[in-house]
Amino acid sequence: METPVFEEIDPASDCDCPGCRHWRSVLPYSPAGRAPAHPAAHRALVVATAATAAAALGAGHAAAAPTAAHAPQRPGVPAGEQPGTQQGPRGPLYGPPDTVAEPTAGAQPRAITRTAIIERAQAWVTAKVPYSTTAYWSDGYRQDCSGYVSMAWNLAANEWTGSLASFADRITKEELQPGDILLFHNAADPYSGSHVVIFGGWTDQTRTSYTGYEQTPPHTRKQSTPYAYWNNSAKYVPYRYKGVTAAAANGAPATRAYPGAAAFGPGARNGHVTELGRMLVARGAGRFYASGPGPGWSDADRRATEAFQLAQGWRGKDADGLPGPQTWRLLVTGQGRNVPPGPASHGVPGYPGRAAFRPGAENEYVTRLGRQLVKKGFGKHYTSGPGPRWSEADRRNVEAFQRAQGWRGGAADGYPGPETWRRLFS
Repeated sequence: METPVFEEIDPASDCDCPGCRHWRSVLPYSPAGRAPAHPAAHRALVVATAATAAAALGAGHAAAAPTAAHAPQRPGVPAGEQPGTQQGPRGPLYGPPDTVAEPTAGAQPRAITRTAIIERAQAWVTAKVPYSTTAYWSDGYRQDCSGYVSMAWNLAANEWTGSLASFADRITKEELQPGDILLFHNAADPYSGSHVVIFGGWTDQTRTSYTGYEQTPPHTRKQSTPYAYWNNSAKYVPYRYKGVTAAAANGAPATRAYPGAAAFGPGARNGHVTELGRMLVARGAGRFYASGPGPGWSDADRRATEAFQLAQGWRGKDADGLPGPQTWRLLVTGQGRNVPPGPASHGVPGYPGRAAFRPGAENEYVTRLGRQLVKKGFGKHYTSGPGPRWSEADRRNVEAFQRAQGWRGGAADGYPGPETWRRLFS
C-alpha cells in the first residue's frame, strides 16, 4: 500500500483568491515565502509514493533541518524559549544563499531614520515572526537574528554577523542610541555561536539595561535586556549603521539648517523647540523633563541643552543652555557625546533611581551603596563583598540603616529611595 506524505503550504501574502484570504484571516502569522504550490491548498494532502520519497531522499534532495543552539538559561524565560544563535549565510532577499555579490567598497548606504529602524523592528515583534535560519518572511528577509537586522536597516540583502559590521561604524556604550546594534560575531563558530540585538534605548538612567529587539526562538521579541546581553556580555560590540539619519518632529529626515537663535529662549514657542527637546531626550537628557517636550521654551529645555553642551566639554558661554549652530548640528546628525547619568549634587552622588536596586540588578551603584553602608557601620549582613549585584544582604543592610533613622513600615523596606541615598552620602 502506498504511504501518503503530508506537506504544509502557507497562504501567500499577495494572493487574493478565496482560499488565501480565508487562511490569512484565521492563521496568527504566515511566513509567506515562496511556496511550491498554490497557497490556497494550505494543509493540503499531497500524495506521493513511498518509493518516490525514498528515491528523493537517496538522491540527496532532502536534508534534516538544523537544530537551533541554545544560550544559557535567562531569568524568567522558559528553557525551551532561549535565544538561538544559529544563523543562515549571507544571501539575497528570499534566498537562496551565496548568490549575491559582495558589497561594493565605498558604496553609499541606504538612508534611514532611527524612528524608521525601530518601526521596522517593531513590525516583526507585532507579527511574532517565527525564528528560522532557512525561511524568509514576506518582505524577503531571513528569519534569524542577522536577517532581522538586515530588515530593520533596510539593507539590500540578507547579511550575517560576519558582514554587518561593514555597514556600520563601531561606537562606545555611551554613544548608543535607538537603532544601533550590539553585535557578537564568534569567529570560532560563526554560524552557531554568534548573535546580534537591536538597541531600543536605555530602560533607566543607570544604563545597566536596555530595550532589546531580537530575532530568537520561538519568535521575534522585545524585552528589557541587561547590558550588553544575557551571556557572553563582554563580547558584544556596539555599532551604528552608516546610513542612519536624524529625524525631525514629523518623522522626516532632519536635514534643515539651524533655525536661528531667535527660535529658542524665553518666550519662544514653535516646532523647533519641540524638535530640540525630542533630540535631547534621545541623547540622554530626558530626566530634565517632567512632561513634554513641547513647543513652549522652558527651563527644562535650557537645562537639558546645557547638559548636552557640558557633555561635549564646552564651558562658559558655549554651555549657556541656548542651542547655537554647533549644538544643533551635533543633535541633528547624531554626533557628539550623549548626556551622562545625573551628576553629583552638593557632594552627594546623584540618586540613580529605584530600578538600580531590585532583584537581579547588577551595576556600579549597588557597589557604591554597599561600600557606603559599610562605611556608615551598616554592613553586618555582608559575608563577602559588597559587590555590584543586588542581594538580600544589601536589602537587609539598607533596612537597618532606614530603621536607624526612625523609619518604619514601607519607609524601611530595605530599598533605597532618594532620601535614603541622600542621608547615606551626606
